[in-house]
Amino acid sequence: MFTRRSFLKTCALAGSGIALPLHPFLRTAHAYALLSGAGALSDPALQFKFVESAPNALDPAFLFKDLNSNGRPVQAPNFSLRARETVQETGLVDPHSGRRLKTKVWGYGADTVSWPGQTFQVMSASAGGAAETVVRWENELQGRKHLLPVDTSTHWCYSLHGDSSVNGVDYRQFSIERDGVPIITHLHGGHSDYQFDGNPEFFYSPDGKVKGPQWDFAPDGFTNTFRYDNRVRAGSLWYHDHALGITRLNVYAGLAGFYFVRDEWDTGLPRNPLGLPAFPYELAYAVQDRMFTRRGELFYPAFPGDPFYEDFIDGEDAELPSELFPHGGPTALAEFFGDHIVVNGKIWPKADVEPRHYRLRLLNGSDSRFLILRFRVAASLAATDLEGAGSPLPFYVIGADQGLASQANMIDRLVFEPGGRYDVVIDFADLAGQRIIMENIGADAPFGGDFGEPFDPDDVFPDRQTDRIMAFDVTMSFEQAVPDSFDVHAFNDSAGELGFGTQVGEPTATRKVALFEGKDEFGRLQPLLGVVNADATATAFTWFQPPTETPALDVTEMWEIHNFTGDAHPVHLHLVNFEVVGRNEIEFAEGEPLSVLQHNGALGAVAAISDISVGAAVSLGPNEGYVENAPKDVVTALPGQVTRIKASFDKRGRYVWHCHILSHEDHEMMRVLGVD
Repeated sequence: MFTRRSFLKTCALAGSGIALPLHPFLRTAHAYALLSGAGALSDPALQFKFVESAPNALDPAFLFKDLNSNGRPVQAPNFSLRARETVQETGLVDPHSGRRLKTKVWGYGADTVSWPGQTFQVMSASAGGAAETVVRWENELQGRKHLLPVDTSTHWCYSLHGDSSVNGVDYRQFSIERDGVPIITHLHGGHSDYQFDGNPEFFYSPDGKVKGPQWDFAPDGFTNTFRYDNRVRAGSLWYHDHALGITRLNVYAGLAGFYFVRDEWDTGLPRNPLGLPAFPYELAYAVQDRMFTRRGELFYPAFPGDPFYEDFIDGEDAELPSELFPHGGPTALAEFFGDHIVVNGKIWPKADVEPRHYRLRLLNGSDSRFLILRFRVAASLAATDLEGAGSPLPFYVIGADQGLASQANMIDRLVFEPGGRYDVVIDFADLAGQRIIMENIGADAPFGGDFGEPFDPDDVFPDRQTDRIMAFDVTMSFEQAVPDSFDVHAFNDSAGELGFGTQVGEPTATRKVALFEGKDEFGRLQPLLGVVNADATATAFTWFQPPTETPALDVTEMWEIHNFTGDAHPVHLHLVNFEVVGRNEIEFAEGEPLSVLQHNGALGAVAAISDISVGAAVSLGPNEGYVENAPKDVVTALPGQVTRIKASFDKRGRYVWHCHILSHEDHEMMRVLGVD
């Protein structure tokens, strides 16, 4: 990873007659890609910025078709959806010919599918909506090849056997070539019964021919018809694939979308009781990062010469046996950072807006990238970068993840973790005729808590384009028929009266868990979860080992998340929302490596941790860019700290908790969360 050693190398194809691009970061990748037949990679500096219109995931045309045509929440939500391959335009062009390129992706949808998938919008039962949403998820990925390179050496769907297969089935008999790509959709933030939660071991292949081992223990056996609890408050949920060991690939291919819950206060309609901007002044954007080939295909590194391979494989002295990794791959890599920013499937798009308040429902759907958001007035309406841009604009964060905040926070920068959602209100009233750029001041590297310039040169792409996300052009006339009624003081009064924010009771138990960085049997970096012991030591576990996080039903627990790694991790608990209580510094000693059992019986290693002690409190709040006074389900656990959260566990069953860096959860940074 960039923070450990320099990745940027240069190379040439001697005597090949092939001219490599001048973009330094891409040279090695392009050299290999040309030889492999993948084609040269797209140079992000040559792609247009702020030309494509950003699709609004809350536009009635983006909602599932069985919702009312006016975009209101459906009253009897019952959907039959599919995951399928499609082709769509992302805004990429051939820089030589100017021809628009098409990209093969996977998407969710009904009659048609898209990346991101169309949006669910449902009414909470408290506001008269149905008690549950029923969704039938059809796996129609009929091709016998993944869009991206699959590392079959890891703990994934078709590698389960022995102790790692709880139903005794040897899943090594199955393959994508014979049986198709397995999926399982997770409603992230859903208060779901465990068999509908999207547990990674509940995967299934096209037509359900191959079923994950946990289906053998589900109350009614296998089903692809899931039921989601709507007896919850309004919030920003999202759905995405969660198949064991290939979540990062299936999501990268396009399997993700929004799921919004409305209630009697946050109705999504004009003249709502909270005075919140409503469509067309409410915009929903999923921010992701990607790499593409020059032909417009999705590109994901996994072979020698690809971006990050040298750092994560050669640089870690990993040894990949040729019988498992012909030509050095495909192999999982510890993290991924794309050099193209994509918003709702479009690269660096723009939105034309009026001079008024807008509500932005934002999702960080990236694999590994922490974003640090700011909004700045560009030097001109035609500007495509931040040169000469103004000072950061203030904006309000009024909610996060699963609900509205206890009060609006005015800030000018926001730490935006992978998997997190934030509910933002920004005022364009005094900015008519100007372009406002949504800026990212986070690096192209693992996040350790620091951000902003000056960057270490090894932490950012040369000539990087990832410092900008999208633009808002204040070029539309103010619609007089629709009042701009957002008032932050009125919102804060309502938030206090109605009890917005977290509603978690006092904990009656404390659980000490831990984050580690080890190595697998090949010497590849392997992030892990585990526990802190009573003797001030810590123990790391892989996914399939017996569960250690087993809260009792209807108990509220304090979780103390100790981060013994060098990077921040966005920690996600299924089933619950939680309150972020606080953070403290920790000290600890690292000893000789201890063995860690792998899914295949081999042994990895992790440094022994001992002499753990808790130090001074760490103050992180809105002034530092952290907004956590809302019902959260992802929390940023910073390195060298213990992060405290409290949550109530009110459904029985087998859930999971994990790091939401997708490359981490796919390589063992995930454990069972069993409520009994």
